[in-house]
Amino acid sequence: MATDQLIRLFTDENRARAFAAVALGAGTLAEVGERAGLSPKDTALALRRLQDEDVISTGDGGLSVAYGHFRERVRQERVARDAQEGAEGHDSGDERTEAVLRTFVRDGRLVRLPAQWQRKVVVIRHIAERTFEPGVEYPERAVNEKLQAWCEDAPVDHVTLRRYLVDLGHLRRQFGFYWRAAEA
Repeated sequence: MATDQLIRLFTDENRARAFAAVALGAGTLAEVGERAGLSPKDTALALRRLQDEDVISTGDGGLSVAYGHFRERVRQERVARDAQEGAEGHDSGDERTEAVLRTFVRDGRLVRLPAQWQRKVVVIRHIAERTFEPGVEYPERAVNEKLQAWCEDAPVDHVTLRRYLVDLGHLRRQFGFYWRAAEA
């Protein structure tokens, strides 16, 4: 499901309220209806549509948000966007850099950080260039969220990645805000 389809799914107030109830812990049809303030019929219709679109799932514990589905959709859209932008390679123009990035960055995610310093510098620079617009200030929370997307399923955390970005001069920091210097 593309982002615009997902947005359209939640333009219906009943579906949005039912989803919110599930996200806040309602596990049964009755609980969802009660928390969302919906009739049993409206609750059933909203839940059926949300299940059909794979945004909620049913399991032994009742209803739950299908977080895995959301993560997979983000991954698929990132890959599609990169392919559309011609980023099947990493657009570095350098064969060595491309080889390093193919090894350590896949589907817009960090596989692991290289042990060799020069390779680590290449990967960190790539992440900085792909993640942060030059001259734009980002609060620490936004930086963490952006870096967590790179670190998903990787043996490195976003804090380590942020530290490397600052230490290598790719990000500057002051008073809880981070920015990438404008390119000359």
